[in-house]
Amino acid sequence: MAGDFLALMDKLREAVASNPSDLQGLGLLARNEARLGNFAEARAAQARIVEIKGEAASARDHALLADLMISAAGGTVSAEAEKALREALGREPGEETALYYLGLYYLQVDRPDAALRIWDGLLRTSAPDAPWLTPIRSMIGEVASRAGVRYELPEPPEMPGPDAGDVAAAESMSAEERAAFVRGMVGRLSDRLASRGGTPQEWARLISALGVLGETDRARAIAEEAREVFAGNAQAIDLIDGAARQAGVAE
Repeated sequence: MAGDFLALMDKLREAVASNPSDLQGLGLLARNEARLGNFAEARAAQARIVEIKGEAASARDHALLADLMISAAGGTVSAEAEKALREALGREPGEETALYYLGLYYLQVDRPDAALRIWDGLLRTSAPDAPWLTPIRSMIGEVASRAGVRYELPEPPEMPGPDAGDVAAAESMSAEERAAFVRGMVGRLSDRLASRGGTPQEWARLISALGVLGETDRARAIAEEAREVFAGNAQAIDLIDGAARQAGVAE
């Protein structure tokens, strides 16, 4: 499988080299180079996407570019990466990936007060499984100390899930009724992810549920969409890939 993937990557690189304005190819290249740990190459592909889109580039496009720049630089937020973060936040002030890295930038330039303000906000508003929560929680005490602030770490948010009524209802159903109930929950989750987005765990849950229901074509399509949504987020991609394997639709 690894050899096949690397062969496909060679073909993808050749295809993008021959058509350097292909946004879909560039997006695939950026995502998969990042999966391989080739962050400089992933950064170059994402930079090309932002260049082609110009003013139409989204907050997420710029945030992903900054993420790849920082990864390629071993965690340092360069002036160029800061510019990409500002571009992202100028388009969407609540872009959470950009906010996390902006906090990291403020630490680098000895502004722990600004980092504390940003990271405390993320701790209180992010989804329970947001990848930046663990590093923020591990560092924010020291950040507050550097800022001269007495700080109490907020309780971690609870993971969403079915309530007791949902569980009790499912236990009392026949197999046919339970399948219909699951399909209803899947439909609601699918609609919400399509309209408002969601966490990697929620995308993975949808993929797994579709696999259980035997809707493999749909599970495969959702998995591919999720990989696009979380391109550059290695932890999220691993979670999505695991759900795809469980559903029998792994690449």
